Amino acid sequence: MSTPPLTAADIQKHLDNLTKPPGSLGRLETLAAELCRIQQTLRPVTRPRSLVLFAGDHGVVAEGVTAWPSSVTGLMITNIVRGGAASSVLAVATNTRLRMVDVGSLAPEVPSTPTYSARKVRAGTRNLAREAALTVDEFLAAVRVGQEEAERELLAGAKMLATGEMGIGNTTPAACLAMLLADVPLQQAVGRGAGSDDVVLARKRQVVDGAVARARLQSGQDRIAAVASVCGLEIAAMAGFYMAGARGRATLVLDGYIATAAALIAEDLQPGTMKCAVGSHLSAEPGHAAMLQKLNVAPCLHDWGMRLGEGTGALTALPLLDAAAAICGEMATFAQAGIDRAGDR
Repeated sequence: MSTPPLTAADIQKHLDNLTKPPGSLGRLETLAAELCRIQQTLRPVTRPRSLVLFAGDHGVVAEGVTAWPSSVTGLMITNIVRGGAASSVLAVATNTRLRMVDVGSLAPEVPSTPTYSARKVRAGTRNLAREAALTVDEFLAAVRVGQEEAERELLAGAKMLATGEMGIGNTTPAACLAMLLADVPLQQAVGRGAGSDDVVLARKRQVVDGAVARARLQSGQDRIAAVASVCGLEIAAMAGFYMAGARGRATLVLDGYIATAAALIAEDLQPGTMKCAVGSHLSAEPGHAAMLQKLNVAPCLHDWGMRLGEGTGALTALPLLDAAAAICGEMATFAQAGIDRAGDR
């Protein structure tokens, strides 16, 4: 006989029975309730956990949509693997297993290690301003890489999964996906990314506007082809990662703008995926709030101005999720502490 689902009322009753005035821990109690709902237990867990980063380059960089050259992607892959990046140090600080998977950079492949895998579908996408960034087959191959990486982490025992990216120029495809899948307006969808000036921003908006217009024409006939036409390899891989993580009943922690673009794809391909997700932060990219609203996911951290990527927002939110799980699963109830509540007298 199956156990009946844990309801919102069940969760609230448990939280109100803990040794504190009801609601006195504010947003922390909201996070605790979210973890209980996702995991269907009053003793949610946040460990073991893994962050898998996917790397890919973008042909659209040739259009002048970013202030950084594509060569930085490969340099940052090396920096992350060596432990020198923000994601590297935050993963250590939060006791999170980190792996880097190169699914489509222009950098030369190096031998795989326990923390790095070369699984390139192709060396960078095509220029989405001129042609489809990916074919359907390439897009689905990248999705499969992400699914297999999530399955690997689940097999290793991970209960909480996060993913992030490294790919110069990837706010451009993310903006396209925000418009295509969440109907975010152009001016809101296209932000400055990694520090674009006004000239770069204007060109970026022009490129995104044209690419989305072409994708929308195609969307009625072949939605997957439309998504592939404006997608990045690392974004497709993250989408697959979320899909497999949700099927494996892991708790998903969303990162920022690029990762949420991947989440939009995952939800489109596998509806219900984001019921397993909690949001980490609200990105400085202007379209992020509308994307999260589309997914019905609320961020833990507001007004922090984060926009780095690499899963750093998800890593920063993990201590809050640890705290939320701790109060829910480890605090004593009034009955256990022998305290008569005022309302019970």
